[in-house]
Amino acid sequence: MGKFGSIRIQMTKEEKAYTEIGLSIKGAEQSQMFGKPCFKVKGKAFMCFFNGDLVLKLNGDAHAEALSFDGSKLFDPSNKNRPMKEWVQVPISYEKKWAKFAQSAFDYVKSNL
Repeated sequence: MGKFGSIRIQMTKEEKAYTEIGLSIKGAEQSQMFGKPCFKVKGKAFMCFFNGDLVLKLNGDAHAEALSFDGSKLFDPSNKNRPMKEWVQVPISYEKKWAKFAQSAFDYVKSNL
């Protein structure tokens, strides 16, 4: 315990799921993107956590499948109708699929380095 004591931060269910998935991917590095938590591979972001949702950089079939889920949408961090076309925001209701898509995002970004 430091001079000022310890601060205990309670993670939400969504944050915990996001963090556990990111930490389980070999080669993933914790970082920040737009001031939000993210995971990167060799300095390039492949997933982040935004408003309780998992946001992933995807392409091809994985992108189409993730975008097809109810509540999923293209990621628009500015909320000014300028979505990032490769990035899909997937709600917690699809948490069981998050790990699969996180691995796809990692593999996609890593393959473009």
